[in-house]
Amino acid sequence: MHLSLIIRLAGACLVAIILAAGTGRAWAAGDGAKPATPVIAAAAVVETDGTKTLFKVTLSKPVTAQVSLMERPDRLIIDLPEVAFHLPPEAGRSREGLVASYRYGLFAPGRSRVVMELAQPAIVSGLTTAPDSTGAATILTIELSRADREEFRKAAAGSAPPAKDAPAPVVQAAKDDRPVIMIDPGHGGIDPGAAAASGSVAEKDLVLSFAQRLKKKLEADGRYKVLMTRDQDVFVSLGDRVRAARAAQADLFISIHADSISGGQDVRGLTVYTGSERASDADSARLADRENRADAVAGVESGDMPDDVSDILMDLTLRETRGFSHGFASRLVGEFDSVARLNKNPHRQARFQVLRAHDVPSVLVELGYLSSQKDLDLLMSEEWRAKMVSAMSNAVDRFFAARFARRGAAAVLP
Repeated sequence: MHLSLIIRLAGACLVAIILAAGTGRAWAAGDGAKPATPVIAAAAVVETDGTKTLFKVTLSKPVTAQVSLMERPDRLIIDLPEVAFHLPPEAGRSREGLVASYRYGLFAPGRSRVVMELAQPAIVSGLTTAPDSTGAATILTIELSRADREEFRKAAAGSAPPAKDAPAPVVQAAKDDRPVIMIDPGHGGIDPGAAAASGSVAEKDLVLSFAQRLKKKLEADGRYKVLMTRDQDVFVSLGDRVRAARAAQADLFISIHADSISGGQDVRGLTVYTGSERASDADSARLADRENRADAVAGVESGDMPDDVSDILMDLTLRETRGFSHGFASRLVGEFDSVARLNKNPHRQARFQVLRAHDVPSVLVELGYLSSQKDLDLLMSEEWRAKMVSAMSNAVDRFFAARFARRGAAAVLP
């Protein structure tokens, strides 16, 4: 049985903490001891006056929350134990008071996070909890007050969000000589990615579903070992995605995405990207910049990315790897040509952080534009997905057939 919650946000300098709520379902006495996940069922931002904003959250049960501030951009980070967010699609999109927007989701297994973009510098000036009028729930109120830049900088320096747990190491089974393919569903958890105009479809959900279908197809005949950077709606940093591919000694890395463009109903089509220090065009550079901000969206400092090329040997390996990446991209475009609407320039290059592994051939596939109703209809079509998965599988087969043929020819050279 769900407990109805009401979450309100008031005022000018808002920032919210959600201590969590609800009973995901009632567990009967013989149903096991599984604890109910707290539920957050509603949220609202209300501006109180020109200098303060309140964020009020009604919770089914109290949980521990940690609040911190970050600069560039100015954000409030709210870390929680894992909670279920039952919020409408439009939640957090509109600007209210000093809150420009907010997003929420699973940050890591067992941990949820809310990230609020501040419209101007603000500090947390109050935090109270009290039972609601019925006594059945707890109301958490956070007060934000407008601050100058120096005051905000000092507050941010003195509060850092808890570090994300290191990803579990990829355990390598006994070497079986099968090619290893790492599929990377973009975004996830607190980072929703692009969204359809209606708000009913988020990129993170669409690409995860597609990636799971692709994994099943590639595993069908047992020729490949297929792994995924995430298999649930959870945030994974860009660096961790690259590190996962390298730790698994992947032979191929395929990142799956879906784009969106403001006012771009006429812009459609699938595009395959490969990594490059220089973008092939301005649109590709802008897309890479946007995708590379995924960590900031989740309230994570990116730090140094893995695989900055620092010596001649790595440079030679990178050149060979990019050659393989280009070859696979060309095969993808060739297979897609008969089953998908391609972008006018279907193979492009840009400096995507997720394509940084110097020793793993890598591509990023934008399946289409969520901002185009025609593309969205295709992306939601089971028939279209099946055709696309088959086309990608064929491209993978051709890629490895060519690599094995090349290795065989090298082996017989005198």
